[in-house]
Formats: sequence, C-alpha cells, structure tokens
Amino acid sequence: MLRPIGVTLIASLVMASPLAMGAVTDEEFAALRADLAALTQRLDALATENAQLKEQTGQTVVMAQEASEKIVAVEAASAGRSWADRISIDGDFRYRYENIDVQDKDERNRSRVRARINTRAQLPGKVEVGVGLATGGDDPVSANQTLGAGGSSKNVALNLAYADWNAAEGLHLIAGKFKNPLVRVAENPLMWDGDWTPEGLAAKYQRGWFFANALGTWLESDSTGGNSNFSWGGQLGATGKLGGMTLTGGVGYFAIKTKGDQTYFGDTTDPGDFFGNTTVEIGTGAACGTNAGNECVYLYDYKLTEIFAEAAFDLGSFPTVVFFDATNNSDPSDNDTSWKLGTRIGKAKDFNQWQFSYWYAEKEADSLFGLLTDSDWAGGGTDNEGHFFKVQAGINKNWTVGVQYFMNEIDIASGSKQDYDRVQLETQWKYK
Repeated sequence: MLRPIGVTLIASLVMASPLAMGAVTDEEFAALRADLAALTQRLDALATENAQLKEQTGQTVVMAQEASEKIVAVEAASAGRSWADRISIDGDFRYRYENIDVQDKDERNRSRVRARINTRAQLPGKVEVGVGLATGGDDPVSANQTLGAGGSSKNVALNLAYADWNAAEGLHLIAGKFKNPLVRVAENPLMWDGDWTPEGLAAKYQRGWFFANALGTWLESDSTGGNSNFSWGGQLGATGKLGGMTLTGGVGYFAIKTKGDQTYFGDTTDPGDFFGNTTVEIGTGAACGTNAGNECVYLYDYKLTEIFAEAAFDLGSFPTVVFFDATNNSDPSDNDTSWKLGTRIGKAKDFNQWQFSYWYAEKEADSLFGLLTDSDWAGGGTDNEGHFFKVQAGINKNWTVGVQYFMNEIDIASGSKQDYDRVQLETQWKYK
C-alpha cells in the first residue's frame, strides 16, 4: 500500500539522525509534521483513486464480455433471419373446365390444371436470382395440363431462370428466362400471351412519370438448327394523374425477322403450326398446304409498331380501367393491322368483391407474330376477331372463382369465317 510505505520512509528519514533532530527548531519540526500530514492525506487520496480505478476496470471488463456475448448471439440470430428474409416463394394454382365449340366440328370438353411456384433470392449488389417451375410441357404460351390419361403423372417444366440486377435507381437489367417486362395495358396483352416467359435479355427503367422497356429474346439460339433467331424491341411511355384518373400511354417497336424461316414450335409441314401467319412452301413459293408433306416457311417479317393507352379511375366504388392497344406490321401490304378496345370494372381481390371484363379485338393474319399471342382467344394465333366477357368473384384475398366466354370468328382473311365459342369455368388460388 502507498500509505504505509510513505509514512515509514519519512519517519525513518526524520528519526535517522539525532544530530538532525537537535539542529531542528520547534517551528521547523512543526512545519515538517504538517508536510508529513499533507503527504499522508495525498497518499490516502491516491490509494482511494487506485481502488476505484481497479473497480471500474473490472466492471468495464465484465461489461465488455457481456456485450461481446450479446453481439455473438445477435449475429447468430440475424444470420438465421437474414437467410429467411433473402428468400421468398410465391405461386398459384388454377383448376379450369372448358367447352370449345367450333363451327362444323365436334364440341370439345376438358378439365385442366395450371400450377406455378417461384423462388427468389435477394443477393448482395442489388441482384435478384429467381427460379420458377410450372405445369405443362414445352408450349411457349401455355402452362395448362389436361387431366386424364388414366391419372398419369403430369409434366413440370422450367418456367423461370433469371438474374435481375438493380443497376441504378429505377433501372433493372435482366438476363435468362423471365416474366415479360413489357407494359400490357389492363394486364390484357394484344401481342403476347400472359404465360409467355421470354428468353434472352431485358432492361426496365422508370423514373417519375417516364418509363422505358427493352427486350431481346431468342426464338432459337442454337445456330446448328439453321433457324436461329434473335428478336428485339422496346417501349417508351409515360404515366401520370389527371384529375381523378391515372393515365398511361406509350409506343413500341418490335423486329421479329422470320421471312424464309420454318416454325419455331411445331410441325414445319403443318400451316396450322404457324398460328395464322402467312406461309409458303419451300422451293415452290406456293401457298403452304397445297402439296401435303412440303415444308413451310414464313412469307413475311414482323416489323411491328405498337400504340397503347389506359385510363384508370373509380366508377362509384368500383376501380375501373378503359384501355386501347393497336399494332401494324410494315412488311406486308395487307392483313397487317390488329387492335383491341376494352374495359375492366371492379377488382376481385377479397371476399364479396366482383370484377367484370370485356373487350373486342381484331387480329389480321400478319399483324402479329402468331406463335406468341393469346392461346385461348380463338384457339390462339391471328386471323380472327370477336368479343371476350369475364365475371370473377373474390372468396378471400387468395381465392377467386370466375367464368369467361370467348365469342370469336376465325379464318377471316379467307372470307370463309367460322364461329369459335369457348367457355371456361375456373377457380384459382394465389400465395406468397
């Protein structure tokens, strides 16, 4: 301890020499005693401070150990939560019964299912990687699977496989097989089937009222087949509010070079597998189908200019959308225009909510690339026109039921129109 050592040292010095004691006056000795008392008091204070410092140091060490243990526990818990936070799953299941009645053909009745599941992972660097599976086979515009064949197992295929990089504010760059990034007014596309998932590259940009989308997609990427095709296009548009309405509009252009190519999906000798587009026989140049067994090729490219517009507003208590979409193919001289005009009233998103949809459309034979158009409308493809009606009701936030009716005419270019009627009863569940 400091105090005993200091006191002993001073006392020893004072008492060490009788001569020194004799030579010191009473006043000097009193002063020496006072100095000794002050030094002793200072030593006591230093000893107290030292004890407090040791106590505080010990407490600090204990607190640091406790904090370290808490950090380790929080990091462990955070690691578990962050994994779950980075992964998300969503999907849907639909059961559908349909009746198809084509003039001069036997009626067709069938039950079909569609199931889809998608997994997404959020990675460092603002990158999302997704993988999705869906029922169905290799049909590019349908994930439906017809029930039957003795209850046989049904096909499941890769429906999504992509990386989406949020490269800058409002800008997404996408590669792989992904959901269609193009704007489709009222979610009812004229040009593309809703089940189509493009394969290639895409970019999406939106800041404020302005948006731009670009798409490059492989219809066939393997050059060894002699039918490789990379098609591209994009859209520019704007969206904003005016009064009580939200207005969206834009233009698009798509270059699909198919002239002289065989079909990318189906039988090259079957004109029906060109989905309404005009074809000719290889070698003869005659209309495809005049000589059975000859292979067919597309007669035209599809250089498509699109204009689209949508107005969303409330009609009383019902959210309502009115929309228009039109395209023109600049390669042929006729049968080159398609358009759609329609409305959707209400939104079946919860219990006792209703939705009604209607549109009229006309798709001339070479106004669109038939392979990728709506597979339900008039049986798919182009060279058709008619009406569509749909009523849908919400059971809860995840479950809807509905009925839709396609009242179409097909083969309009030839002048020998056929009635095409299709009724679908369906129920669907969504989850995420």
